[in-house]
Amino acid sequence: MKKRLIGGIVAAAILIPTAAFAAPVVIDMLTRAPMTSEQVKLDEAGKATLEKLYRAIPETKSFEIINASYLGDPNDSTKKVQLSIVLQEKGGTGKKITLHTNGITDEIQDLTQENWEPKEKPLITLPDQEIKGKVDQLIDQLYGNIKDYEVAMEQMDNPNEKTFILNYTKKGSEGEGYQVFVQGNTISLSPVAPTPSNSEVEGYFSRDGKPDYYADNFINDEKLFALLKMSPTELKEELAKGKSVVEVAASKNISKQQVIDVIARTQAEGQLQDGKNKVTISDDLLKQMMKAVEPKVVQVIEHKTETQW
Repeated sequence: MKKRLIGGIVAAAILIPTAAFAAPVVIDMLTRAPMTSEQVKLDEAGKATLEKLYRAIPETKSFEIINASYLGDPNDSTKKVQLSIVLQEKGGTGKKITLHTNGITDEIQDLTQENWEPKEKPLITLPDQEIKGKVDQLIDQLYGNIKDYEVAMEQMDNPNEKTFILNYTKKGSEGEGYQVFVQGNTISLSPVAPTPSNSEVEGYFSRDGKPDYYADNFINDEKLFALLKMSPTELKEELAKGKSVVEVAASKNISKQQVIDVIARTQAEGQLQDGKNKVTISDDLLKQMMKAVEPKVVQVIEHKTETQW
């Protein structure tokens, strides 16, 4: 089963579903504006999100909306690119859920569930299989058909806090599934869309002697291959020797920043099209999006085969 880093680059910060705009449209600036709980309940996307949540987890019907906002066009409040809602048990403590929803399609882009376990025995202290069971249950509640998915669970190399990553992949799909992070008393869940590879080369790194597909979404970049003047196969061969992408680039007198800029631009531009529509944004906003993805890019290009992420 292929495991990979989600290619979506800006998470809750800047997400641009292209169906939101007739193509092509120029967006000079996106802003985040607060919403009241009543506005959320009256908003079409907000209402749809709450209905999905209440059906999946009925106890959240009694929760309060403690924070909400939308990301969109500052000149037209009907163009909501993303809706963010935070709900919590009444009383200000205890269970909490944060959702980010596509403001046009009403699809939940990511969800964070906090404090579902007692403080005295937080989620991360449970046995691995119990943690997996809690995640399975959450996915099944929200999306159903958990039995259709294979899962790989791995503890991440995080010296500051114990963290697990769980990658769920639908059997027989091109990577469709869910990526989940478990840390402390929190589950963070994001659906992953299928992404057929345009390259015949996969698994640029390896782990425990097996192909590691985490970074393929970033490294399979024609502009990167052109910059390095290498084919995908040649790059994979160099990485197999224990080199990082940065080291391969340095051997060709190409700077780390040049590599970052190429990959970050590809990732940013990829957020602006869905095969049907395309959004044109200002250079300033593109730079913001590139800056947002830079930490992930750095992680990928500094990584070496057979090491932990």
